[in-house]
Amino acid sequence: MARIAGVNIPTNKRVEVSLRYIYGIGPKNAKIICDQLGIAEAKRVNQLSDDEILKIRELIDREYRVEGDLRREVAMNIKRLMDMACYRGLRHRRGLPVRGQRTHTNARTRKGKAVAIAGKKKVTK
Repeated sequence: MARIAGVNIPTNKRVEVSLRYIYGIGPKNAKIICDQLGIAEAKRVNQLSDDEILKIRELIDREYRVEGDLRREVAMNIKRLMDMACYRGLRHRRGLPVRGQRTHTNARTRKGKAVAIAGKKKVTK
């Protein structure tokens, strides 16, 4: 099992797909890494030599901000917005959509499960 940037990447998948398991590396960056190191598209992680895995690890450490560092940077950016009390920061603080989406309906991902409001009880005679 190959371990890159503190993440165990799947061994039975193609290298380009396996690299996406690292936070901060998407399809584009995975393809760029494979092209830079000359790794074939069809090659699987379990077919890589130790030298190739080491080259991938060194390239990612040198040129990309991934995993803990990237998560920390994103969290600090959000915290900075919240401390400034700007509009986006207030939306983060309240757990509402930040980028202008409607909230009358939808927005369930940010707002959480809908809570029913109790109506008036019927009085029986």
